[in-house]
Amino acid sequence: MELAEKIEQIHMDSPDKGYRRINDDLRHDHDIHVNDKRVLRICRAKRIKSAIKYSSHSCTRQAKNPQYIAENLLNRQFYADKPNEKWLTDVTEFKWYEGIEVHKIYLSAILDLCDHRIVSYVISDRNDNPLVFKTFEKAVKANPDAHPLFHSDRGFQYTNRTFHHKLEKAKMTQSMSRVAHCIDNGPMEGFWGILKRERYYGKRFTGKKELIQMIVNYIRYYNTQRVQRNLGVLTPMEKHKLSLAA
Repeated sequence: MELAEKIEQIHMDSPDKGYRRINDDLRHDHDIHVNDKRVLRICRAKRIKSAIKYSSHSCTRQAKNPQYIAENLLNRQFYADKPNEKWLTDVTEFKWYEGIEVHKIYLSAILDLCDHRIVSYVISDRNDNPLVFKTFEKAVKANPDAHPLFHSDRGFQYTNRTFHHKLEKAKMTQSMSRVAHCIDNGPMEGFWGILKRERYYGKRFTGKKELIQMIVNYIRYYNTQRVQRNLGVLTPMEKHKLSLAA
């Protein structure tokens, strides 16, 4: 009964969590170690289900006349031994509504493959070159000694010659997904899916400020509070600090 109460409290605080993530929280936050099947049985008995919705939309615009194309050097090797060894990036869109009028904002982010932390991000009304350039500049400013393999899709911002020069100046090696192979940038696409399933799909945002605040709060939560089983039931920042210490 005590375990069931803990599970119900976690579900009330975060309805998006399924039984595996509830179990991860029990282990990480409450030092309770039980197997997944036990948590699943209790969830079924209490009629606890993850309240997330799924959808699939992309906003990447492939360059019609790319100025620079890089090979797929990452080659789906989605792991790194240390922070700032491999970075992934992409842009995604969100909608908010003013009556029947639809507005969009765009989120550009960079993800580290070692600890899965979001290195930097920028939110803008426009999906343009400055959006991507500012995201990159923020990442470099926060990590001046980083020289990672930098992977993206073939969006028009990333095939821009100016962006390639920025990478060269920062002593980074550029890598790009193949055409029509979104899995080549899988972990970045996966982050978009996590964010949208847990905080965006199934909701109707009626204000830009409200939507932006949701994104900002979620990225903070993702980096510092959301434990991941593939990181050893740690948050990205906990993994990051351990990796740096090692």
